[in-house]
Amino acid sequence: MSEYIIKGGKKALGKVSISGSKNAALPIIAASILNAGKTTLYNVPDIHDTQMMFEILKRIGATVTKKKNKVIIDTNKINCYEIPEDLMRQMRSSVIFVGSLLGKHQKAIFSYPGGCDI
Repeated sequence: MSEYIIKGGKKALGKVSISGSKNAALPIIAASILNAGKTTLYNVPDIHDTQMMFEILKRIGATVTKKKNKVIIDTNKINCYEIPEDLMRQMRSSVIFVGSLLGKHQKAIFSYPGGCDI
């Protein structure tokens, strides 16, 4: 087991950059559909799962703009309630879009989600 030895008498100073959390980002990205406008997110991890979520949003009518550590999602023109099967099958967590689509359109069409085998 590792240990830290701290000798007192001095203030701790500095900055720590906290990385974004995939498990926090994915539901927020899906919930942006309910906003029907612009949602700005910061510190979203640049990984396959978030990229697939953005691609699903684009295919159903949203625009996604990335600028440095910021992502702007505009869902104002989403009028589709069907998640494309080819994207749905790329990751299990794509199913979290269903709740937002049901909330917005009262219906959703989707295939069995994919991703890695458990």
